[in-house]
Amino acid sequence: MKIGMIGLGKMGGNMVLRLTRGGIEVTGFDRSEDSVAHIEAQGARGARSMDELIASLGESGSRAVWLMVPAGKITQSVIDDLAGRLAPGDIIIDGGNSNYKDSVSRAETLAALGIHFVDVGTSGGVWGLQEGYAMMIGGTEEAVERLRPVFEVLAPGADRGWGRMGPAGSGHYVKMVHNGIEYGMMQAYAEGFELMKAHQGFNLDMAQIAELWRHGSVVRSWLLDLTAEALQNKAEFEALSDYVADSGEGRWTIIDSIELGVPTPVITLATQMRFRSQQDVSYAGQMLSAMRRAFGGHAVKTIETPRQEGLVPEVQAGQDPSAAAPANIGQGGGSGSVAEQLGETGQQRVKGDE
Repeated sequence: MKIGMIGLGKMGGNMVLRLTRGGIEVTGFDRSEDSVAHIEAQGARGARSMDELIASLGESGSRAVWLMVPAGKITQSVIDDLAGRLAPGDIIIDGGNSNYKDSVSRAETLAALGIHFVDVGTSGGVWGLQEGYAMMIGGTEEAVERLRPVFEVLAPGADRGWGRMGPAGSGHYVKMVHNGIEYGMMQAYAEGFELMKAHQGFNLDMAQIAELWRHGSVVRSWLLDLTAEALQNKAEFEALSDYVADSGEGRWTIIDSIELGVPTPVITLATQMRFRSQQDVSYAGQMLSAMRRAFGGHAVKTIETPRQEGLVPEVQAGQDPSAAAPANIGQGGGSGSVAEQLGETGQQRVKGDE
């Protein structure tokens, strides 16, 4: 089977490599010549233009193009471009973190042209090349079945880690909730370890505890595995900023919970904590200090020096995923804007490499 991949970043580039190793003919296109050259060096085919990409995919009506580009305007512009180049029967796959409502709308628009739209909520991060990707898929049964060989190669196993959730939009919807749950899990781990570290009387070993919990504990998980590995490597967390980006899915999950009247307090609070981390100084906190000073004459703190932060670049396709460990935070540099590398939707406090 042949497939095109647009967007060869840390996810798309690695997906191309996994597909190529699994016997799928892939042509990759990206605005970065280095990214295209990288997949070519690994045995995949590179394209330098959209026309070249489409021409490599065979006959009209049987072509498939997978997008791994930033959600929002960029995804829409690429889909609009493809819609003018493809023919009835062809398939467009969006594997990014698009809003499910956008996916429903895009499917309807493309269906009027006879083009299939498949939304694939994709999880696996920089480890997907080695471990495989979890894929939550929305679209018609016909289109999903045609793509079965691709899903079977990308997934951890041909019979696990992927599945059709329902019609178009359902894949991105399930991935949205998945990421909301992820926010809550990460926040719970972070709070628990901070609490234990603050209890200095016991002199607790965070690395020992994380490793212990990995075996037999009900809180064991892949997130805990990665945390334990970082702690065993004596990662210097002190050099990391407390800034945590949010890429949109947590917000959308909360909005959906409000619209449906379903309580999601843990996910909501975890997302709110990310908002707080993005503030250099909290206006609400300043107001609290002013009020406390006013009614009680209490001492308050003032800002003496501005916060200075840099940016550790994202891990690129083909790199050892362990490069993402906190132990490697001293790299600096990186290409692309801060907003692009953070996948940011909220406030952009980091000012180190724009």
